[in-house]
Amino acid sequence: MIENPFAEVAALLLAAAFLGALALRLRQPLILAFIAVGVLEGPAVLGWVTTADQIDLLAKIGIALLLFVVGLKLDFRLVRTLGPLVLVAGLGQMAFSALLGYGLSRGLGVEPLAALYTAVALAFSSTIIVVKLLSDKREIDALHGRTAVGVLIVQDLAVVLVIVGLTAFGGSESEDGIWITAAEILLESAAMLAFLAVAMRYVLPALLTRLAPSSELLVLFAVAWAVALAAAAEWIGFSKEVGAFLGGVSLASTSYREAIGARLVSLRDFLLLFFFIDLGAGLDLGLLMGQPGLAVALSLSVLVGKPLVFLVILGALGYRKRTGFLTGLSLSQISEFSLILAALGLRLGHIDRATVSVITLVALITIGVSTYVTLYAHPLYERVAPWLRIFERRAPHPEELGGGAVPDEPPDVILFGLGRYGGEIARGLEARGRNVLGIDFDPQTVSAWQGERLSVRYGDAHDSELLPHLPLARAQWVVSTAVERDVNVALLSALRAHRFEGRVALRAHDSHDVEALERAGADVVLAPFRDGAKEAVDVLTA
Repeated sequence: MIENPFAEVAALLLAAAFLGALALRLRQPLILAFIAVGVLEGPAVLGWVTTADQIDLLAKIGIALLLFVVGLKLDFRLVRTLGPLVLVAGLGQMAFSALLGYGLSRGLGVEPLAALYTAVALAFSSTIIVVKLLSDKREIDALHGRTAVGVLIVQDLAVVLVIVGLTAFGGSESEDGIWITAAEILLESAAMLAFLAVAMRYVLPALLTRLAPSSELLVLFAVAWAVALAAAAEWIGFSKEVGAFLGGVSLASTSYREAIGARLVSLRDFLLLFFFIDLGAGLDLGLLMGQPGLAVALSLSVLVGKPLVFLVILGALGYRKRTGFLTGLSLSQISEFSLILAALGLRLGHIDRATVSVITLVALITIGVSTYVTLYAHPLYERVAPWLRIFERRAPHPEELGGGAVPDEPPDVILFGLGRYGGEIARGLEARGRNVLGIDFDPQTVSAWQGERLSVRYGDAHDSELLPHLPLARAQWVVSTAVERDVNVALLSALRAHRFEGRVALRAHDSHDVEALERAGADVVLAPFRDGAKEAVDVLTA
């Protein structure tokens, strides 16, 4: 046992760094490594480190910052842009997952209140993990990526409401007590929201403008604001999480939200490390492995049930089976908020450590498996696509209709990717009299290009089912400006399978990609890193 708090934290950080590197090597989220550190060094295994007050305090600040950043980045515009899609899909998925989880838990002998906590925990997906995986794959702006992020926003709002309800009514046992508590909550909520409204209107914008010249002071104020509101919320009867969330929302409308959020992410992740270590240290391995059948059944309900429910809901709304499958697959895990809810239920005395252990084991299983299936989502989809046709309507799909029409004249060039590089290529080709059909997986990019002369539609270069719907017969060139080598190679293979007789130009990210794409058979390899450097040298030496 380590009794020196400084040495205790040092041991935890060293173990977290080592196991984190191992998790990174195995392409697993760091959350799993941090929980493993708590289990390994806590009383359940080595007993080197006990859960000290200092670690618990850091864990609470980490949770407060997590909710603060969620509130800070709450993007209602994304929910409005996707309209009923994310609301119907998000609420429908949460209801289905909760009902299925409750039924399984009760069927396997879990008590009603513990089954309810377990069911609610299964309803949420991990914002941190989903956004990280989609960002690494550069799919955060694809339709399924935007849909997943929109659903996560709906879930974040729902989990805050659940936390408010639990902390507000958790201590009231009599009916009279509940009504008295409800009245107190309404008054206290009104007072707190009135205070925040006044601060947002008259105080915070001017204050942040004065602090903005010093980025360090801006971040310090943001952390102080988050922790102060968390403490104030706890003092008036809410939870720290609710106060921190409202603190983030109060700054979300300012022009400094991006700057504050970007600087707080690293601090948030560092402090959350202690929450997951604290959680792991409090686990009893006997309890953790005491109900493997229940944990496996609940994990399967998440890993299989969430993709299925998104296929059903998005298919009913007219979206393609590919969009529903990729969206559901990316969300097929439970959330860090699920663990926070379990810890809150334990603190309120609603559930015991056995229930917390089951929820934690489900988190470990679903996070680990969903990470791999999300990374290999496209090959997996190609294998199961023939069996998913029942989830797709025969009518035209919104992502195709919303993307603009195919040009009346057959295009000379079909261009995948209308970002900065692809957009300049499209404008240059149009200026030289070439008919171009642009294709992009970002709905906002597609909408922006609709105002220009370029014909454009929604699509993904990695989607093999898109090619039969394109006018390939008359096109002279197919050009891809995607930076991912595997996407370009897959597109080239699909074009060959469809017997495309024109020429293919693919973009390379680095010199290794140039050689790989040339070996794959690309007619032209575009290398902006090389060509741009040569042009710069020519200008500088002219």
